[in-house]
Amino acid sequence: MKILANENFPKASVLLLQSFGYDVRSIGIDYAGISDNEVMVIAIAEQRLILTFDSDYGELIFKHGYKPPAGVIYLRLSEYSPEQPGYLIDTILSTTKLDFSNRLSVVDQNGIRQRNY
Repeated sequence: MKILANENFPKASVLLLQSFGYDVRSIGIDYAGISDNEVMVIAIAEQRLILTFDSDYGELIFKHGYKPPAGVIYLRLSEYSPEQPGYLIDTILSTTKLDFSNRLSVVDQNGIRQRNY
């Protein structure tokens, strides 16, 4: 699975996912300071699943028409260690049968909700 970690996704979690064998590119490492629109363009061009803590991605999808084919996972976690999002994403990707393609998936303490686009 190809992943694009947004700038706000912890570097420790990016490195953890890479150590688990995921193909992860990081905005914070590779493209620091680019706009959310530019993140969407990269994700679409490279067919990458976006991982973000930024709620603006729902607006980019539903109001501005960006439709990354691999999907977007928006994490709504209030407190976490730098590695915790990486472990959570690994658990979700390796143990659930959810399809993230063409979906905005919201992950919070209550579970996972998905909306097609």
